[in-house]
Amino acid sequence: MGAGKTTIGRLLARKLGLQFIDSDHEIEARTGASIPWIFEIEGEQSFRRREAEVIRELSAQPGIVLATGGGAILDPQSRHYLRERGTVIYLRASINSILQRTAHDKNRPLLQTADPRKKLEELMAQREPLYEELAHLVVDTGRPNVQSMVHMILNQLDTRACEAAPHCLTEAQPSMTEQTTLLLNVDLGERSYPISIGPSLLDDGALLARHAVGSKVAIVTNTTVAPLYLDKVKSALLAEGKQVIEIILPDGEEYKNWASLMQVFDSLLANKVDRKCTLIALGGGVIGDLTGYAAASYMRGVDFIQVPTTLLSQVDSSVGGKTGINHPLGKNMIGAFYQPRVVIADTSTLETLPDRELSAGLAEVIKHGAIIDAAFFDWIEANIENLVARDKASLAYAIARSCEIKADVVRQDEREGGLRAILNFGHTFGHAIEAGLGYGAWLHGEAVGCGMVMAADLSYRMGLVDADTVARVRQLVKAAGLPTVAPDLGAARWLELMEVDKKNEGGAIKFILLKPLGKPSITNAPQELLLATLAACTKE
Repeated sequence: MGAGKTTIGRLLARKLGLQFIDSDHEIEARTGASIPWIFEIEGEQSFRRREAEVIRELSAQPGIVLATGGGAILDPQSRHYLRERGTVIYLRASINSILQRTAHDKNRPLLQTADPRKKLEELMAQREPLYEELAHLVVDTGRPNVQSMVHMILNQLDTRACEAAPHCLTEAQPSMTEQTTLLLNVDLGERSYPISIGPSLLDDGALLARHAVGSKVAIVTNTTVAPLYLDKVKSALLAEGKQVIEIILPDGEEYKNWASLMQVFDSLLANKVDRKCTLIALGGGVIGDLTGYAAASYMRGVDFIQVPTTLLSQVDSSVGGKTGINHPLGKNMIGAFYQPRVVIADTSTLETLPDRELSAGLAEVIKHGAIIDAAFFDWIEANIENLVARDKASLAYAIARSCEIKADVVRQDEREGGLRAILNFGHTFGHAIEAGLGYGAWLHGEAVGCGMVMAADLSYRMGLVDADTVARVRQLVKAAGLPTVAPDLGAARWLELMEVDKKNEGGAIKFILLKPLGKPSITNAPQELLLATLAACTKE
């Protein structure tokens, strides 16, 4: 209840040219009585019988979008009819969101109790497993724009239709255009925040200012991005009455360090910035990680906004709240989990992105398909030439789908207690490459791309995937313009570097492997197989 089934169902039906029917409204029309009245006079059991009869009849009708009551799935026959006769979409909402939406609604008899939260928790515990089992598509609602929610569902329906038609993904472009602006949501309760993805978003000063708390805004950027976008962002904020402080750092992974962090703090303190301010991270992953950590630490926490300007940061590092800096002995070993107020991904910034940086971003796109969504991996294979050529519609879809995948993982495991570790596919090897060669010698995405090839090879040696899967990963990484052969650091040095990894437990190296493509496996590896992978995948 309260997830938005009726509102979204009506819009979805309009987009699809279908008839919309709400099962609760149908019951009221047939009985001439309201749902609360039926509950009060006849009881819930009688209502459920009526509901099951309506669903049996309606689910047999073609050309409709049907919104059911939240408890309709309690009836086994109703579950069978819904699953077998239609495509079931579960609109998932947090208890906090549901309470906010239903607080003043007297037409929900199950919530007319002294403790609605406790009742919702009981209902969720009973129904959530059935929702998950029944649904063909699961869509997190949170607090996004309704129109963009409908667009997200249409995209997923397209993908589902393509899975049933083997050639669809190679012949058809997803239903996004280069002008599409999409709003997603990272659902983390009180720490939830939106992700805006679209062209020319940096021209919208009101969008930036709306999320910038306080009168002072500090823009943290670097020497490469500043000449391109700093004036545009600064002017937009000044026009909205904000005081703007510029902090320009050197560009490069080698500057994601303590000295750069101190430079940010020095500037904030020199300008007497208080805790009612907002930091804006304008740049790629280095700037985003470093600014987020500064925001988490300055005066024990101030707001910050992610404005990613590289493909890698738009599809990965800006989403999820991982912030930090590097240490000479290990990458990202010092930091904090700290969520932004908003992520504003202006896809127009990719027009100025060097080819090497674009390829680095494609590594993270490939990663999301490899570990979560085999159909998305198929789509990337079919569209890799378009992505490398910067086809705007293809890039827009790749960014949106990657953000959807990551947002869902973060929702389930914000602080990497288990599931979120799968997002490190290729990173154990990749981080070792970066640290072993010296930060900045290889781009992060280049190291991850090569690391995915190595992880796929190790998956094969452990009997988790076949040789064809390894070949597909290697070929796709190569087609993205990324290295597929790792530097020969020496076996002892490789092991030393991989032992300094946040995923490791009790001194044992943890790997994210494939089992099969589209499904992750978090495991240790026998040293003889790991050494075989290192020997096969490296060169002097």
